Amino acid sequence: MLYRFCRAILRLIFMFLYRLEARGVSNIPLEGPVILCSNHKSLQDPITLGVWVPRKVHYMAKEELFRIPLFGSLIKAVGAFPVKRGGVSKEAIRTAITLLQGGNVMGIFPEGTRNESVGMGKRGAVTMAIRSKAIVVPVALVGQYRPFRKMIAVYGAPIDMAPYAEQGTTESMEQATELIMSRIREMMKTSQPAA
Repeated sequence: MLYRFCRAILRLIFMFLYRLEARGVSNIPLEGPVILCSNHKSLQDPITLGVWVPRKVHYMAKEELFRIPLFGSLIKAVGAFPVKRGGVSKEAIRTAITLLQGGNVMGIFPEGTRNESVGMGKRGAVTMAIRSKAIVVPVALVGQYRPFRKMIAVYGAPIDMAPYAEQGTTESMEQATELIMSRIREMMKTSQPAA
């Protein structure tokens, strides 16, 4: 209930402030485990990624954020869980896989850090997808976070990780990761907002 309320309010704010538009929302499966893999350039990306998604999206968030009074309780209530500084721990990965195995949706930024252009992805998202049998939906967040300038969230066609899971090699996981990142780059090129 709280999640839906917050999502509705944030959607209205982002539609007004950034003229946020969503494309390809129908590519997101309505049930089963899903990982939304997106480019990452701003602290606002988790909101942009999730406000049009018809399902609750879970995220990893820095542990320090959960210590902020009220805010920590709020982000926990809306589906975030803590990650220790210095990288994603085994415990955080286990939590993510458990959530996915329960049929939930995770929002992940495979680059691991913010970049203006789409860089190299890390294999974590693919590892989680394979271990949880999740579908991966590549997402391109296009535009700049400037008031009244258009932002677009583009949800691409789902990518099945099963063929890469069958190979089970480091090379196949790297290929799957690069496939996800190349889809994001392609969507960014073809979805630029009008000036």
